Amino acid sequence: MTGTATVVGAGIGGLATAIGLRRAGWSVTVLERRTELERYGAAFGIHPTAQSALDRLGVGDALREHAVPYRDAHIRTPDGTSIARLPLERIERKAGRPELLISRPYLLDALLAGLDAFGDVPIKLGERVTDVDALAAGQDLVIGADGIRSAVRTARFGDRSGPREVGTVAWIGIADIESPVHGETWGSGRFFGLTPVEPGRTNWYATAPEATTADDLRGLFAGWHDPIPRILAATDPATWIRYEMRHLHPALPSFVSTAPVAPVALVGDAAHAMTPNLGQGACSAILDADALTRALAAAPPGPAGVAGALRAYDRERRRSAQRTAFASRTLHRFMSTERTRLRDAAVRLLPG
Repeated sequence: MTGTATVVGAGIGGLATAIGLRRAGWSVTVLERRTELERYGAAFGIHPTAQSALDRLGVGDALREHAVPYRDAHIRTPDGTSIARLPLERIERKAGRPELLISRPYLLDALLAGLDAFGDVPIKLGERVTDVDALAAGQDLVIGADGIRSAVRTARFGDRSGPREVGTVAWIGIADIESPVHGETWGSGRFFGLTPVEPGRTNWYATAPEATTADDLRGLFAGWHDPIPRILAATDPATWIRYEMRHLHPALPSFVSTAPVAPVALVGDAAHAMTPNLGQGACSAILDADALTRALAAAPPGPAGVAGALRAYDRERRRSAQRTAFASRTLHRFMSTERTRLRDAAVRLLPG
């Protein structure tokens, strides 16, 4: 079917959904509350399933132009001892393609270019949504892709589910040197990650207790194995990004509302914001967009078709995304424990 839709939010999930809808013949408008799109440069891991979804959306080739494969990464202790390998090679063997890493601005550029190719999808910046029913007047569907503090979610589902902090602060940055090792180093109550992002540069992320400041960060990891201190020394603290790790809790009973007035679907963080420990936030948003737009493209015309498509989307994505969010939150607790001896012994039992 085709129709008219408003997508609220111009992040990864919102742009991917807009592309999928427009490819299916829908008339689409994108609203973004910020006055300009965020361009900060963290790296996203793109799992092969999400790569396939991007191929279906027509932006897979643009992704691969700037992405790098992620291989040979380990979990280490602070002295540099490898205690396990991340399962990247198993993923590649099973899928026939590797996990990819791409800088967030490059992924946004690929999605924006895919949307611009249609030439008729406006992105209206500085648009704050306060009345979903009024917004939906004359529309067949509203998509809430407006993040963990989603106004669309609150308007339609209430405020029972909302952002919950996990008591940990995350820091991310990109250093202009290449790391000789990749993966994660797990210490007591904190950990540090290193991934490739493009030639000559290294993406890094660190987590620490909530009270940690930028001045504290280098000291917290000063005694850890090379190149962690060098990576931090090579990155200007003014470019570091700090955020309090949060997730959406409790889990929503549905990602959709099929009310005849202003049917709504939620995608990405609006539906299932998760901690970043599994590196699945962007992938989950892309998979949401793909599933939702496939269901709508296959639906018969009319309100009943929209309602049926939304229910199909919810069946395909809700339990899967919520399991991923739960697993990520559980992994965060496991990684951040201060009982490192028991944790490390368990990690050593993982298959190589």
